[in-house]
Amino acid sequence: MRDKDAIAALGALAQADRLAAFRTILRSGPEGVPSGEIAKVLNIQPTRMSFHLTALERAGVLYATRDGRLVRYAVRMRTMRALLAFLTDDCCGGHPEICADLLSTRCPDTLEEV
Repeated sequence: MRDKDAIAALGALAQADRLAAFRTILRSGPEGVPSGEIAKVLNIQPTRMSFHLTALERAGVLYATRDGRLVRYAVRMRTMRALLAFLTDDCCGGHPEICADLLSTRCPDTLEEV
């Protein structure tokens, strides 16, 4: 992943409504979720939700598919895996085992060191 792509993805996710939408879509799995359902779950006006979803799609972290009149959004997993790899590529001074159990460790909701 190039720096500019990582910056675009991280920038798009660095907003409360977009991050909440991304996490909601991520939980839905590869089949995705209709934009109206995302708006309803997050209690966000559909037009405002559409604006946020478009920003996430433009940044490459989501993709949209038409399902009749519905537009379904799903996470672009290849991009997210590349972003995670990019973020951890230089991790831990040559000791990748420090990050090996990253997904099994639940981090606190603060940015304080553990």
